[in-house]
Amino acid sequence: MAEEQPKDPQPSPETTPAPAAKGHAPADPVGPGLDKRGEALMALLPGPLTPFQPEVTTALDEVVITVTSDQLLKACDVLKEDASLSFDYLRCLSVVDYETHLQVVYHLWSREHRHKMVLKVDASSESPKVPSVIGVWRGADWFEREGHDLFGVDFEGHPDLKVLLLYEGFEGHPGLKSFPFHDYQEW
Repeated sequence: MAEEQPKDPQPSPETTPAPAAKGHAPADPVGPGLDKRGEALMALLPGPLTPFQPEVTTALDEVVITVTSDQLLKACDVLKEDASLSFDYLRCLSVVDYETHLQVVYHLWSREHRHKMVLKVDASSESPKVPSVIGVWRGADWFEREGHDLFGVDFEGHPDLKVLLLYEGFEGHPGLKSFPFHDYQEW
C-alpha cells in the first residue's frame, strides 16, 4: 500500500494577507494599532487643528480627535478643506450614551490620502445639542436624523430633522440607556 503524501493546505482567509488596493502598497503596522498612514496622520493633525486645542489619542487602528461643540464646524471645515488632510467622506456618524453625557462620533475618510480618523464631540444628556455638519458632508443627513430619533440629539442647523426610524408621535428616545423597555416573555 502506497503512503499518501500530505496535501498542501489551502490558505484560509484568516492567514492570507488581503491584496493591496491597486496602486497602493499594503499598510505595515508600526505602532500599537496604527499603521504608517495612521502614524503620519497622528503627527500631522495637531498642526492644522492647533486653534481648536483638540485632544489627540488613538483607539484600535484609528486616530481620535475630540473637540468642543462650539468648535465642531470650524474643525470639520479644516479637516475637509486642508489639502494635507482632505477628509472628504463621512463614513458614519453615531451617538453614544455614557449616561452622564452623550457623545457624537464622526468616522471620517480621505479618498485622496487614504487615511481615516474619528472625530468626537460631547453633548449634555439633559439637552443634547451639537451643530449639524450637513453643510460640510451632505451624507450626514440620515445619520443626524437617526441620532435625533434614537437619542434626542438636536443637530442645530439641520434643514429637516423629520422622523426617520420611528413613527410620528413616538414618545422618548429608545437609544438612551434610560429608555424603559418592558419585559419580554417568550411563549
